[in-house]
Amino acid sequence: MRPVLRTTVVGAVVAATVLVAGPARATPPGPGVTGRIISQKTVGDTDYIVREVTIPPGQATGWHYHDGPLYAFAQQGTLSHYNSTCASDGVYPKGSFIKEPAGSGNVHIGRNEGDTPVILDVLYVLPHGAPFSRDAPNPGCSFE
Repeated sequence: MRPVLRTTVVGAVVAATVLVAGPARATPPGPGVTGRIISQKTVGDTDYIVREVTIPPGQATGWHYHDGPLYAFAQQGTLSHYNSTCASDGVYPKGSFIKEPAGSGNVHIGRNEGDTPVILDVLYVLPHGAPFSRDAPNPGCSFE
């Protein structure tokens, strides 16, 4: 197939898919949710990255999942954590440890339902080059 024809065909398929299926309804992080890299190291095919994540009062991470496991420590505030069934699967006050498993079957959201910013120290253990998280649509919960 000639390059111009191939580009035209691929473009038409992509356009038709978007028009029929519509755009994905990912839920981005709320205003003011930030992350700052503290340290990172790659060993073999694995990235180890430590970030400080801050979630202001009334905000959330947006629905997402990770390509590798995540381990966190709550430095400040209380994180409310929900899974894709819309059920709370943990409330983590200051001093708590949090573990999130990897994979698209582990869609979740972290919310700050308190009046103090949530500050987490997070260790990401990811395949080399993977993003910190992958956006996911709201699974049908009445929030976010």
